Amino acid sequence: MKTLLKKLFFIGVGVALFASCKKDQTIDYFNGGTAPVLTASVSGTIPLSNTNQSNVEVVFSWTNPNYQFTTGLSSQNVSYLLEIDTLGANFTNPNRIATSISSDLSKPYVDAVLNSALSNQMLLVTGMKHTIQVRVTASINGVAATALASNVLQFNVTPWSPPPTVNPPTTGKLYLVGSATAGGWGNPVPVPSQQFTQVSTTLYTITVPLTGGQEYLFIPLNGDWGHKFACNKTTSPPSGETGGVFGYDWNDNFPGPAANGTYKIDVNFQTGKYTVTKQ
Repeated sequence: MKTLLKKLFFIGVGVALFASCKKDQTIDYFNGGTAPVLTASVSGTIPLSNTNQSNVEVVFSWTNPNYQFTTGLSSQNVSYLLEIDTLGANFTNPNRIATSISSDLSKPYVDAVLNSALSNQMLLVTGMKHTIQVRVTASINGVAATALASNVLQFNVTPWSPPPTVNPPTTGKLYLVGSATAGGWGNPVPVPSQQFTQVSTTLYTITVPLTGGQEYLFIPLNGDWGHKFACNKTTSPPSGETGGVFGYDWNDNFPGPAANGTYKIDVNFQTGKYTVTKQ
């Protein structure tokens, strides 16, 4: 009898503990937040001038979205994405400025930095007035379901011509060399078939047959291996089909397209990018 009572006692205690655990368990639900309010230190026009390159021309600020859970304010990390795009593009332009910010509630822009991004990244024509729009989007740890977009601010900007990302060849000439070309790695290369046409001080172009699966380089002086324009496959791997970024005396050969054919190569020293287009 004592044994039976002892068993019943322990069973009763176990049931009571289980009921207590069930009662104390709380499910924390996400209740959302308030869209951040974006403001700026200037309105109408963001002044840009190559005589004030180190000046802070605009500071964007925004409010915390104060994400809420059923247990109260969120303790999760809030991140922000500040975007700048042209009017009418609705922040879908692949060349828009998109800056990730971990937790700060403001972002200052120095003249030279903003100007370079507008002209070299967004490819806005310098010396011409453009209308841009700015917004900030908050999220918890980058989770799309928690994203809250701010109001949109609109400004006029007139970018000035910044220094090129990569200094153009001092020779004013550019040549194509490599196993992807008819001349192979022989240097000097055959001209004019492997000499670029200079479109401007920062833009060179060539249309040429290329052998698929091979490589090439750009050289500023025909017959000389002293300097080259090349890529870095480790930090900025380019595409053989479309191009990528390049630099002066970088280590790696450019990958050629996979298939034989005629291709147009545009080398833009202003942006530091080259493009490959099948003809």
